[in-house]
Amino acid sequence: MTTTDATIEVAAVELTELQRRLRSVTPPPAVLDRDHERRLTDRQREILDHLGQMFDDGFADLTMAKIASRSNCSLRTLYGLAPSRDELVLVVVDRNLWRVGRSTMDAIRPDMAPLDALQAYLEAANEAVDGITEPFARDLASIPAAQRLGDFHADYLVAVTRCLLDLAAERGEIVAIDTAAAARVMAGLARELSRPEVMPTLQSTPRQAADALLALMVHGMRTTHGPTT
Repeated sequence: MTTTDATIEVAAVELTELQRRLRSVTPPPAVLDRDHERRLTDRQREILDHLGQMFDDGFADLTMAKIASRSNCSLRTLYGLAPSRDELVLVVVDRNLWRVGRSTMDAIRPDMAPLDALQAYLEAANEAVDGITEPFARDLASIPAAQRLGDFHADYLVAVTRCLLDLAAERGEIVAIDTAAAARVMAGLARELSRPEVMPTLQSTPRQAADALLALMVHGMRTTHGPTT
């Protein structure tokens, strides 16, 4: 076997192990199950996409009737998406989080080392807080179900982060650390920085701050000798 063949074979094994571990992490439950999502009409999808922009200014004073009027649709169409205003907000938030979730996995290239994959993954995940406004964050914080929804997605983010950290540790890419603790801190940066009481204190956007802190953490935990073979 030539050196090139050996390198390709090792890379294939690493990719398979990386994929196996990522696929072992259970994703969060969706507010709209797959069957309901597939049954949505183009018009309903258009409305849901539009609501994300509408809610940026806050939604505490919006009723289903006001939302229907601003969306130029009937109440019947709106109630076909959710039984209440708060449930409708959850659908909009959850669809965005799932969209970001898909892009985070796409950010991981087959040839990446686990730690590089982790940084790319979390930087893509930080997109979830990109553009979040203070009025929206404030009103969302008032919905208990939104907290639970956020917890589901946060737990998944932590699990994937720990999965990648564990693999990086096994390969000698990072110093000996408590990967469970590190995963919670790294995966929770964006969510913590996008809290309504925190956002006004930042000198940058939540995403920019999270990306900068993530880069510092990744740099600090790298071993000087590189991954083992």
